[in-house]
This record gives sequence, structure tokens and C-alpha cells, in this order.
Amino acid sequence: MRYAFRPWEMMEEMRREMDRVFRSLAEGRLRISPVSFLPGLAARAYPLVNVSEDKDNVYVEALAPGLSPDSLKVVVVQDQLQISGEKEGPRDVKPEAYHRSERAAGRFVRSISLPVEVEDGKVSAEYRNGILEITLPKAEKARPKEIAVKVA
Repeated sequence: MRYAFRPWEMMEEMRREMDRVFRSLAEGRLRISPVSFLPGLAARAYPLVNVSEDKDNVYVEALAPGLSPDSLKVVVVQDQLQISGEKEGPRDVKPEAYHRSERAAGRFVRSISLPVEVEDGKVSAEYRNGILEITLPKAEKARPKEIAVKVA
């Protein structure tokens, strides 16, 4: 099978990636980091997260295996969540001994815009089996209010 050179497809892929970068910049989500924990064309955010909510809380699950729990730091200010920590690299392995190295190590910081403002003094976080689970109670003004309807 011959390799086909497709410059237009490559340019379109590059345009999409640039759009993603500029969108992230405009939304204040782009964090330039020398550490990319996932291989690919561009650095991806680490740790990978799921964000969900119910009427009282916002929940964040961050996939972060292999971290020392002592290195984890969770900071909340209004509707912004920041998760930081450090992932240790392998010990006693010289760089020239590697055949493949896809598991990056080092410090990371991930900032996440939350859908609502939260009660920062009531946030709880638990790290178990490589998953950081954060429960963020919604601020009283962000909780839905049921209004009684009077019939005249």
C-alpha cells in the first residue's frame, strides 16, 4: 500500500486544531504546559474529568491514577475549580534504556469552569482507586427555587 500525500486534508486538520486552540484561549481554558499526559497532536487537559449536577450539587470525577494523594490540591473560587498535583515518573530507569515512553510525569494544573457558583467552604474531595471525586454544593442563589402559584 502506498502512502498518499493529502495536503488539503492535513491543512483542514490543522485548521480545526487552531480553531480549538483559539476557542480555548477565548474561553480562558487554555493552559500551556510542558507536560502532556496523553500522546497525540496536541496537549490534552489532565486529568480527564466528568462534570455533572443535580439540584443541590455539582460533581466532578477526575481520572488521575498513580498520583500521590499528598500531592493533590483542590481550590475553588466562586465558579472556578482548580485541580493540581504531581505524577511521579519511574525511578531507576535511564532515559537511554527506554524503548517506549508514553506515561508522562510531572506537575499538572487543570482549571475547570463550573456551571454555577458553589459554596466553597462546603466542598469535599475524596481520592480512591485513581479517581478524584469532588462534591461541590451549589450556592444558595444558584439553587432552583420553587414558586407557589396562587389561583385568583
